[in-house]
Amino acid sequence: MAIEFFSRRGAARLLCAVLVSAGTASAEPQHGIAMYGEPALPQDFVSLPYANPDAPKGGRIVTGETGSFDSLNPHILKGSAPWQLRLLGYESLMGRSWDEPFTLYGLLAESIEVGPDRDWAEFTLREEVAFSDGTPVTIEDVMWSYETLGTEGHPRYRGVWDKVASMEQTGPRSVRFDFNIEDRELALLIGMRPILKKAQWEGRNFAESGLNVVPITTAPYVIEDFEAGRYVSMKRNPDYWGRDLPFMRGQANLDEIRMEFYGDGTVQFEAFKAGALNSIRENNVEKWETQYDFPAVQSGDVVKSVIPHERPSGMTGFLMNTRRAAFQDWRVREAMLLAFNFEFINETMTASKSPRITSYFSNSVLGMEDGPATGKVREFLMPFADDLLPGALDGYVLPEGDGSLRNRKNLRRATALMAEAGWTVQDGVMKNADGQPFVFEILLTQAQVEEGTIADLFVQGLTRLGVSPRISTVDAAQYNERLVDYQFDMIFYRYGLSLSPGNEQRLYWGSDGVDQPGSRNLMGMDSPAAEAMIDRLLNAASREDFVAAARALDRILTTGRYVIPIYQYNVSRIAHVKELTYPDRLPIYGDWVGFQPDVWWWQEE
Repeated sequence: MAIEFFSRRGAARLLCAVLVSAGTASAEPQHGIAMYGEPALPQDFVSLPYANPDAPKGGRIVTGETGSFDSLNPHILKGSAPWQLRLLGYESLMGRSWDEPFTLYGLLAESIEVGPDRDWAEFTLREEVAFSDGTPVTIEDVMWSYETLGTEGHPRYRGVWDKVASMEQTGPRSVRFDFNIEDRELALLIGMRPILKKAQWEGRNFAESGLNVVPITTAPYVIEDFEAGRYVSMKRNPDYWGRDLPFMRGQANLDEIRMEFYGDGTVQFEAFKAGALNSIRENNVEKWETQYDFPAVQSGDVVKSVIPHERPSGMTGFLMNTRRAAFQDWRVREAMLLAFNFEFINETMTASKSPRITSYFSNSVLGMEDGPATGKVREFLMPFADDLLPGALDGYVLPEGDGSLRNRKNLRRATALMAEAGWTVQDGVMKNADGQPFVFEILLTQAQVEEGTIADLFVQGLTRLGVSPRISTVDAAQYNERLVDYQFDMIFYRYGLSLSPGNEQRLYWGSDGVDQPGSRNLMGMDSPAAEAMIDRLLNAASREDFVAAARALDRILTTGRYVIPIYQYNVSRIAHVKELTYPDRLPIYGDWVGFQPDVWWWQEE
């Protein structure tokens, strides 16, 4: 298939979207809402621009996952549910277009109305909305869903619920939310909560559910069959209420979405080669170029597609938990960055074909710029100058090695920093003044095979520093339990970031997460400067302020030295059977939420 790589029209549209003043919203019903300016699509749009409204229905996609699952409820803290269920198994009042930085269009709701300052939002349900069992969705279902998720659900829902001053039914099919804080993003976030069927949960403990409740939802796919820890099969509902909705035209084309679970990535890849799976993502470029030459690829039965994008790199790498004494000193964390021999590891793992992540928002307009902070970025950071770590104001780049195995220059610098932090090499072992060795654990799951190889290479460098960390491998359930309570020293983790960072940044970096179980603030950072930049992001009235706040936040995060970055995934590599097809027109977010399998279809010869 011919791949359409992004032209500059995507970036130009992004800039145009955020250049428009944020104060244009008025108190009248609208078909959509954008974080900045107006939605790109008119009220009478035919379909999302990256969906094919004429796509045929049929076929199936079978993908693999590493690990296991013990729950079908993706909305609670307890248990481990297949991550796709939250995205494919539920719908919300509004649906997101992934061809705009942050714009929502009516899905379950036919309209949204907001106050001039977005201090309230009102939604009106479509008359035809129904659950998969045929029963209509009511305002009672909507209000119960919001309250239940906000009080009993996963912590990711509670941050928004805490900012709702009141929720009231304003008509037979309408509900209004008033907010108790100035936050322009709330009007959008409140429209993105999954809607559940209240009657299904009567007499049941929502927070304790596991595999005993197969959810009844409004989504186009329903769970038809599953085996705990082995597979989940979702079938397209032929009576899906929204099949003719413009937002859904060209989406939900496949008859079946099946997720198979494997112990590790090697077994998963072999299953794909054997035909048990018909689509797989590959993150290792060297493996993509050297191991995807098996007979099905040579015959053309399997296609290798490369999908570019314009979203931030996010952060992928070894995350250090600053709640632990070992990593509370930034100099120790910088020493870990120096000891991580990226250039050698990149050559070993990808033949040096993968560029490194340079900051959290790198690869995008929101990424910090080289050199000292200037203009509004500097203005925003200066009130916190005394608390910022070295490099935030003056400029910072990740340590770069010489590519050799020994990495001598960087290890000398790491040894000096450890000495400044009170750690010296004594009898070949890094110890403090009391003679206690510097020890920590790298926690991985059984499925993280490639990550384990990188960890082994990392340990080789640390050994030369007089440090001998322990690598522990546990099953997915144990791993998740330890993450919830932050019972780890170092893990391999990935943060995905968007072109419109907002309230989710509090969950990632906010100080509440230092002690609150289950947050995404896994590194335990407590930074008033970062929280101030998040406030600026949420209330920016211009494109200039928004971008400056994001770049300032990027500097705080990167110079915090919380994560040792590896290579970035600036394209997605998907191998799939030739029948699985996707539109030539790609969204600016590329292969992201809402792409596969949402807009893919099965095309027979």
